[in-house]
Amino acid sequence: MIETDNLTKLQLNMDLLMFFFVAIVPVISDGLTVHGPSGPLVAPLGSSVILPCFVDKPLAMENLEVEWRRPDSETLVHLFLDGKSQTEAQQQDYQDRAHFFTDQIQHGNFSLRLDKLRAEDEGQYKCNVYIQQESGETVVEIKDVERLLVSGSSRSISTSVGEDATLNCSVDSHIPPEQIEEISWKKTDEDGDILVLLYQSNKTLSDASDEQYRDRVELFTAEIPKVNFSLRLKSVRTEDQGVYTCQVFAGDLSGSVTVELERLGFSSSHTMVLILCITASGSALLLCFKIYRTSSTNEGMFKW
Repeated sequence: MIETDNLTKLQLNMDLLMFFFVAIVPVISDGLTVHGPSGPLVAPLGSSVILPCFVDKPLAMENLEVEWRRPDSETLVHLFLDGKSQTEAQQQDYQDRAHFFTDQIQHGNFSLRLDKLRAEDEGQYKCNVYIQQESGETVVEIKDVERLLVSGSSRSISTSVGEDATLNCSVDSHIPPEQIEEISWKKTDEDGDILVLLYQSNKTLSDASDEQYRDRVELFTAEIPKVNFSLRLKSVRTEDQGVYTCQVFAGDLSGSVTVELERLGFSSSHTMVLILCITASGSALLLCFKIYRTSSTNEGMFKW
């Protein structure tokens, strides 16, 4: 009798186990297919980037939950729940920077727009979609955030002695001017670097410039809001010839560009003065020759 009861309980447990197995397997096999990008994303520093996440067909808004997280730290980037974006649930670093396309969610598009891209935004992001007993996920990677891009002249700069020269230096437009902390212009010399100009805290520190450049260098004030830090070098001298470096600092980022000033010719005014000097020298020589000839002639007359 006892053996019969044990067999009955065993059969009951087996039936119960089969029930759970049959009930659970369809849910697992019928999960959501969530799509993402075909490869890693690359975007410039300070720009906006779209992290794709979508399904093939629209889903009912009821009981829909979409969650974006950083899988390495489980940081919550953004959450859509109860029919709306839960901005108060976002981790602070992503508030006002990570946004859903709310009008597209009803069509199965759960992509995320990440604004004001930072260097630390590099890495993986996981988009999890839940609805009733179904779920699916995709992983998006921001592989490379382009660093501080500084550009200048592609060719060497030629000018004339006594004239002004412009040495170009500009920062990628995605960097707001207020994030630029320091600009330094230096000339590479055989004895080391010479500080030509230093710009800090939104002003030029004139006293920091090497003595030979004081009162001869300046930035184009109207261009600074456009993150253009080109240098105007006034009254160029022959010793100004050489290589100049513009270095830009913004937080933990920095970038630089070099510009070469070469072939310092003579200006038109200098050329005119030179011609006058040569002409004057020629006239003086001619006068001396005439005096010499006259003197020689007079000496001959006295001998007679």
